[in-house]
Amino acid sequence: MTLTTFLQKARKFELQAYRQPADHGRLAETHIAYSGSPFQHPDNPDKIILVADPYSQNTFYYEFNKGDIGLAEDLPNIVNLENETLAMVRLWVKKGTLAVRCTPFRVANTLG
Repeated sequence: MTLTTFLQKARKFELQAYRQPADHGRLAETHIAYSGSPFQHPDNPDKIILVADPYSQNTFYYEFNKGDIGLAEDLPNIVNLENETLAMVRLWVKKGTLAVRCTPFRVANTLG
C-alpha cells in the first residue's frame, strides 16, 4: 500500500472568543451608539467610516477616530438585490469627541 496523502499545513481559523455582553446601561452614560456598515478610511488608518444605510438612495456617513470607539457590536449583515452582502455593526462612540457627518446633496436652485 502506497501513501498518497501527505501532511499539509493547517489553515488558521478566525474565531472570535466569547466575551461577556456589554452593560448597555452603563455604556449609554458615557457613549452614543451609531449603526452602519464600517469601512477603513482611505487616507487615515486611525479613522473609520461608518455608512449609515449603504443601499439607500439618500445615505450619509460618519467618520470616527478609532480611539474614540468604546465597543463594536456585530449586527446582522444586509444583502442587496444583486446578492452582495455588507457587514453591519453598532459602534459605541465616547460622548464629547469630535466626529464628522457627511451628507451628500445635489447642487440645484431650490426656488420653484
